[in-house]
Amino acid sequence: MNESLLNEDWQTIVSRLGGTKMLEATARETKAFVRPREISNAVDLLRLILAYCLGERGLRLTAAWATSVGLADISNVALLYRLRQCGDWLTLLVGQALAAAAPKASQGRLIRLVDATTVPKKGGAQQGVWRIHSAFDLPRERFGHFELTDQQGGETLDRIPVVKGEIRIGDRAYLQPNRMAALKDAGADFVIRAGWKGARWLDGEGRSIDLVAELRNAPSDQIDRPIWIKLKRRSPLAVRLVVVKKPPEAAAAARRKAHQEARRGGHQISKQTLDAADWVILVTSLQPDGFATADVLALYRLRWRIELGFKRLKSLIGLKGPPAASERSARPHILAHLLIMLLLEPFVDELEDSPRLANAA
Repeated sequence: MNESLLNEDWQTIVSRLGGTKMLEATARETKAFVRPREISNAVDLLRLILAYCLGERGLRLTAAWATSVGLADISNVALLYRLRQCGDWLTLLVGQALAAAAPKASQGRLIRLVDATTVPKKGGAQQGVWRIHSAFDLPRERFGHFELTDQQGGETLDRIPVVKGEIRIGDRAYLQPNRMAALKDAGADFVIRAGWKGARWLDGEGRSIDLVAELRNAPSDQIDRPIWIKLKRRSPLAVRLVVVKKPPEAAAAARRKAHQEARRGGHQISKQTLDAADWVILVTSLQPDGFATADVLALYRLRWRIELGFKRLKSLIGLKGPPAASERSARPHILAHLLIMLLLEPFVDELEDSPRLANAA
């Protein structure tokens, strides 16, 4: 596929990135391409950078390939230098590709799945990872935002810019009460997975609630009720607790996982953790008059779509750990893969071997 992208489909890629004039202008704006030397223009520079980042040749063989096809007479050292100058340019191109596919909130409520994936730094995961913070937008089923950090860049609910009216969906890592409140203040709603001790649960009078006791005393296999979460330096956040009991097989699997994690951590598992493992616990700012219990649960089940997006990024596009240790070299390498992912998304179903999972859901 990479050979196809770098040969007969090259003009299509250039066109989708705004054309030759746009690429020349943005390359000069970001100082990725200042003047013609070994490489005569910005379009050839981009083709060379993508050939290296998406291929398996390495610097020396990519430079030899460029010479053999008449693209550029460049050494591997000069190619590395050029790569390191392209980080801001590729960031700009990724942003333009995201903007071109952005859904219009006025056409209906945007569903935005947030999550992060990682690739190891050079030398393996023990040397650290690069983290790709992402938003996957529905119903278009397209990535709507990327942000690249190292392992110090934590997964935060408000890292992705808010689109007013969106419904943001995240797993337990995003149960961040003050950030949830900020998201609501910005005009968005959320559906977040919760753990039984992931927040300070309160009733309407500000008294603490034992969430596990609520689960044990549930009159049925689901709960849908108001609840409040304690915040720092502001009034408690009013949310809606939506809980459903897992099927027996899923509950048993969750209990086994909890036991395994306790063994790995070297601690005794609590009775509360085992009891909570039987339930899917969600908190949401969506109101029941517009979103019934079943609707909230259905929204959260959409989270698998972003996992599929990450799978495509790593298997179809071939994203793996960059071959360089420095951020100046690793960042363009990862951004090149993200850029190609965005360009291919409209055609991704034709490229995959299996039918789209969404149709089977």
